[in-house]
Amino acid sequence: MGKVALKGRSVRKEEITALLLRFRTVIALAVIVVIFTSLSRSFLTIENILIMTVHVSINAFLAIGMTFVIVSGGIDLSVGSIMGLTGMIVGALIDVGIPVHLFGVVLYFHTWFIILLGIAIGGAIGALNGVIITKLKVAPFIATLGTLYIGRGFALLSNNGSTFPFLSGEPGLGNTGFPWLGSGTILDVPVPIWLLVIVALLGAFVANRTTFGRHVYAVGGNERAAALSGVRVPSVRLMVYVISGALAALSGMVVTSQLVAAQPATGTSYELNAIAAAVLGGTSLMGGRGTIGGTIIGAFVIGILADGLVMLGVSDFWQMVIKGAVIILAVAIDQLQLNSAHMTAIREEREEVATMS
Repeated sequence: MGKVALKGRSVRKEEITALLLRFRTVIALAVIVVIFTSLSRSFLTIENILIMTVHVSINAFLAIGMTFVIVSGGIDLSVGSIMGLTGMIVGALIDVGIPVHLFGVVLYFHTWFIILLGIAIGGAIGALNGVIITKLKVAPFIATLGTLYIGRGFALLSNNGSTFPFLSGEPGLGNTGFPWLGSGTILDVPVPIWLLVIVALLGAFVANRTTFGRHVYAVGGNERAAALSGVRVPSVRLMVYVISGALAALSGMVVTSQLVAAQPATGTSYELNAIAAAVLGGTSLMGGRGTIGGTIIGAFVIGILADGLVMLGVSDFWQMVIKGAVIILAVAIDQLQLNSAHMTAIREEREEVATMS
């Protein structure tokens, strides 16, 4: 009887540990909110919540795209430079247009066309990443590290390192309204929050309800088995980078819209925030596991932690230290969860063998 009771306690302990690991991001978010609320009375006001959510949305767009990439077994280090390059291209189109010297005119485009073009450019850069990885067989880390530098270089070259400062547009040119993308409201809720809801719902639908989503998980879980099952592995890998690039472009345009100016340094090191949010949300760096919902919560953890530290007057240097510690802790906990799941599988297998014998 003593052995049975001990075994029962051991099983319950493993179940509780697994449950805590599964909901670790929600627990971390709740703890952070409680701590900052107790330290600052203005932290949990409606106004501050909306401001923090807008800040979170910028990283969340990147993190959703990053989740698809990591689940497929890859990594995308170029998203920050895609933000900067897209912002500069959009800024140039609004601010100076496209001079056609042959006819002595300057072409200006409607704002919505420019926004769609920006997303298409981000997707095209993502497709370039995918081609380099699938066709040239370059490791994702190296391929996207290369495009990170290339994208940042082109962003700086686009205006010799200077900004495009006048993005409000002119009514006579039909290019007004761009600031609304990052600073406008619908029903008193900022536009970036509405965009976050739409992107999150679409991302979750694609990941959970479509054949492509299932293929992404299959490729990340076991690429060879997926290929033998008829999955077009190169196409899946290409598409996840297109998604990541397009969402990085959207994020870059939101930031540029908020600043009403295009800066070539926009998005610097944001790829690390995106990776951290995805991993915090339960996405395995080994591939094959992760959810959009978990990533959104992870983005809130990163965003609220950053905003809370700013409100408390913590220096930027300590913020970097804390963010690095959070990333290391997230990966360590992810590894602990994998080990726990592996040990549980071994125990269940042994129990099944014992029962059969």
